Amino acid sequence: MPKGDQRIAWAGQNMPVVRVIAERFQREQPFKGVRISACLHVTAETANLVLALKTGGAQIALSASNPLSTQDDVVAALKRQKFAVFAKRGVDTREYYRHIKASLEHKPQLTVDDGADLVTYLHTKGKRLLKGVWGGTEETTTGVIRLRAMAKAGKLKYPLIAVNSALTKHLFDNRYGTGQSTIDGIIRATNVLLASKILVVAGYGWCGRGVAMRARGLGARVVVCEVDHVKALEALMDGYEVMPMSRAARLGDLFVTTTGDIDVITAEHFKVMQDGAIVANSGHFDVEINVPQLKKLAKSVTEVREYMQEFVMKDGRRIYLLAEGRLVNLAAAEGHPASVMDMSFANQALALEYLVKSKGKLKPQVYDVPMEVDEQIAQLKLKALRVGIDTLTPKQRKYLGSWQAGT
Repeated sequence: MPKGDQRIAWAGQNMPVVRVIAERFQREQPFKGVRISACLHVTAETANLVLALKTGGAQIALSASNPLSTQDDVVAALKRQKFAVFAKRGVDTREYYRHIKASLEHKPQLTVDDGADLVTYLHTKGKRLLKGVWGGTEETTTGVIRLRAMAKAGKLKYPLIAVNSALTKHLFDNRYGTGQSTIDGIIRATNVLLASKILVVAGYGWCGRGVAMRARGLGARVVVCEVDHVKALEALMDGYEVMPMSRAARLGDLFVTTTGDIDVITAEHFKVMQDGAIVANSGHFDVEINVPQLKKLAKSVTEVREYMQEFVMKDGRRIYLLAEGRLVNLAAAEGHPASVMDMSFANQALALEYLVKSKGKLKPQVYDVPMEVDEQIAQLKLKALRVGIDTLTPKQRKYLGSWQAGT
């Protein structure tokens, strides 16, 4: 069996919820004749999602949502199964958008996005196709932020479901998936020992929480930088040091950005970092670390390991950048484990089904994943893990629904 097929099969073994949903889709054919254009990380886990959608009758065109996350052997495997896939690892920005454009020539009725590049392209350069789109889904925190900004500005032309809003997505994918895979990417790229290192995490959302938790588990001393007072207080109560990046930049051995915002680490920080500092990003876009400023400060740049560049400063200090400032967990490793993507992609599949059933009923705005979908996915996941939980007795239900009983 070719390597790509093996990858897809192994991921599928660890995605039981998607498998159960695919079996129902095969019987019910909810997407019969529906055209879907997707812009996702083209990995073995994504392959299992698009296979499930195809099983349900969908016609799919797939492009990559990040130039360095594409697994070329998976692309080859999907093409052997007659999927329209437009992706290749390491493409430049021009080819990246050419691939998105090619996937949209499919004239989609539904879109699936990871970062909102496809939706943005549709609303700017692909406007002629907008009338045929019923709705779409968005996977990431970063993408949802962009879509909500579009909706607020009155620019969004069709309904989008924020898959990231699902509890079974962000509580697990963002925390456990990003936490483990980010540390995996850093270790693969550098082979450094985390024990005793000072690791600075920028951002204490669910992704930052996951990275901090896993780094501490490996013996790192974790510092958190935040702009949100509540999250900063939470990080402090969770046992981490909290300080501004201007101070942390002088102390850190490793830095990981997880904010979804621009210019988190800039020239002012590079100028005071200690010799040998390692900088990585785990936010969706490569804007959190200001790489152009780092290049401007350096007198030389050398690739010392795969996915690891050494920037020698004019004063002789060395700063190491991982994966060109792109998603380190997908560029230098394999992204989230299939077991956690099982829930995220189950949300994608069921949200798309919901959009088909709701055709013409939803306004062009951003919607959360329906709570019943969240509950269904959690139930299926627990069942797959052979975990049982208690149920409320009739008496308990009555008590929780009443107000008369007191002290």
